[in-house]
Amino acid sequence: MANTGADHPVIIGQAGPLNGERWIIAESITIGRDADCNVMIPDRQVSRYHARLTPGEKGVLLEDLGSKNGTFYEGKRVEDPVYVQDGGLVQIALVQNFIFLSSDATVPLGPGVTGMEPKGGRLFLDVRSRRVWLGQQEVVPPLSVPQFRLLYALYEKRGQVVSRNDLVSVIWGDAEAEGVSEEAVDALVRRLRERLATIDPQHAYIITVRGHGLRLDNSE
Repeated sequence: MANTGADHPVIIGQAGPLNGERWIIAESITIGRDADCNVMIPDRQVSRYHARLTPGEKGVLLEDLGSKNGTFYEGKRVEDPVYVQDGGLVQIALVQNFIFLSSDATVPLGPGVTGMEPKGGRLFLDVRSRRVWLGQQEVVPPLSVPQFRLLYALYEKRGQVVSRNDLVSVIWGDAEAEGVSEEAVDALVRRLRERLATIDPQHAYIITVRGHGLRLDNSE
């Protein structure tokens, strides 16, 4: 059973049997198939004691507990303990995804939930849980962090053209922006378009305005 509380780190289940449930990380929690685990995932691909999340002064530490099918953070297998960041994606084997939030003071659950502020249109996203919907269908698995930042930068502008320089700063940060190539930006845009097209191939969401930048077409 998911815990409740406020102002603590939290994980929210996505794209798996625990989709929509959440757990407060007020103390160390264990994820696995065994009934003694704080977060139990009833699937044979999940080890009895699969992974652990431990809060501390430096943040929340994610550890793999010698699982057979692996624990993954942002798509990379966890070999050594790693600190998870706000909005980070934790995957248990190929069974269950979790989004990590540094605080559960505001935990959105889906489109139309009290406290959410949809901007209108066929695409809806929530920045806290890094979830995206096209119509009533959620984009699963979740977008990568760079893909989500790109989409959010366009979403916030409500159809306005955003320059490539501004997008690079939002996605990679000012400190790394100078080292980002045109090819890297193009590749990121292409991957995001492909992800959206898997759900809604009839609509071109990301429009290139040559010589100016990109804009989001979020018309109904």
